[in-house]
Amino acid sequence: MKEPKSKKQQAWKPLTASYCCSADDHTIFGNLSRCRPSKSEYSKNIGGGGALPSFRKLSFSDVSLGSSSARINEDLAQSFGGDLYDFQLSELRGVTQNFSSNFLLGEGGFGRVHKGYIDESLRAGLKAQPVAVKLLDIEGLQGHREWLAEVIFLGQLRHPNLVKLIGYCCEDEERLLVYEFMARGSLENHLFKRGLSISLAWATRLKIAIGAAKGLAFLHGAEKPVIYRDFKTSNILLDSDFNAKLSDFGLAKMGPEGSNTHVTTRVMGTYGYAAPEYVSTGHLTTKSDIYSFGVVLLELLTGRRAMEKIRPKSEQNLVDWARPYLSSSRRLRCIMDPRLGGQYSVKGAKEMGLLALQCVSLNPKDRPKMPAIIETLESLQNLRDMAITHGQWPASPKSGRNLSCSAKGRREGGFGCKSAAVAASPRSK
Repeated sequence: MKEPKSKKQQAWKPLTASYCCSADDHTIFGNLSRCRPSKSEYSKNIGGGGALPSFRKLSFSDVSLGSSSARINEDLAQSFGGDLYDFQLSELRGVTQNFSSNFLLGEGGFGRVHKGYIDESLRAGLKAQPVAVKLLDIEGLQGHREWLAEVIFLGQLRHPNLVKLIGYCCEDEERLLVYEFMARGSLENHLFKRGLSISLAWATRLKIAIGAAKGLAFLHGAEKPVIYRDFKTSNILLDSDFNAKLSDFGLAKMGPEGSNTHVTTRVMGTYGYAAPEYVSTGHLTTKSDIYSFGVVLLELLTGRRAMEKIRPKSEQNLVDWARPYLSSSRRLRCIMDPRLGGQYSVKGAKEMGLLALQCVSLNPKDRPKMPAIIETLESLQNLRDMAITHGQWPASPKSGRNLSCSAKGRREGGFGCKSAAVAASPRSK
């Protein structure tokens, strides 16, 4: 199937490509870093369940979409009170030095993100701190609804593993969001950005996986579950201590109610992360997020992106390529991220691989729930059987050569790996 011609959007730096799926009755894959909802996408309420702390029932119907910015600000102020700050555009220009390019953190189809600095004098009760200011690229009602989804969800959701929304700005046609600043950027940057001299350590990768899992568990644990729908490495942000926090709730949906087993919705998300049953039917459940979580686990293990069109066809989809290696520690070591240099737990990697295999099961019912995922990951934290000290990794590999395996795990060179660059090939340039 040919990809449709569409206006090229600038991908979130340093992404080289994202493949986004969006369709009503069928799936279309295009070179887009982000899909925006249609006007009908958010026509239903996204009110919350009472099980989440400070999660009041609030929906789009509570905010006057067709009203002036002054009326919208009034509605939001009545809903959130002192929980969120209503900033003026002039104030945000001031804290970002008029959105200086020197403060640019990244940009994509949704708009630009700038770093800013807030001092105590800006607002009473607001402490001095660095912030991230997102300027949404508003495209009529769609862009406004995406901005509003962020305000409604993050204005009501509070958890250590969700990025904190500090405030918003709705002024004339401008829509901005102000978040806590995440000093180490996205997980995507650390796994895939070229030029980084230091790779994420195994223990750090495990810590990030646990933090992200706790964020998803919080969302899924509501009386009326929140389906995140856009779980991927670029939406996992890291603070100075590498604590993971989920960001970007523009595509989040409230889960099914009553006897319903799923939410039927337009297919949206990022190709490579989206669960196959969701792509084919539009049926969305919390198990759709579990599949995406499994994909991120594979990215943490292998150092490869979920989808890489530049690779040979058999290696482009990470899940399809990695699946044959995940049930054996002997095979798994051949697809481990070479940047780890053998500094990872053999047992821990095997358990994470098996967990990922469960998460990306083609049958949603076979995928584990988030509490079980967290329990499994936390049990791996104290393992110290490093591959390089247990004969599972060459202590001094020949320069310019990476070891890899066949799916059958044939033993060559003493490590069960083929010399052909199939699994641990150098990153594409």
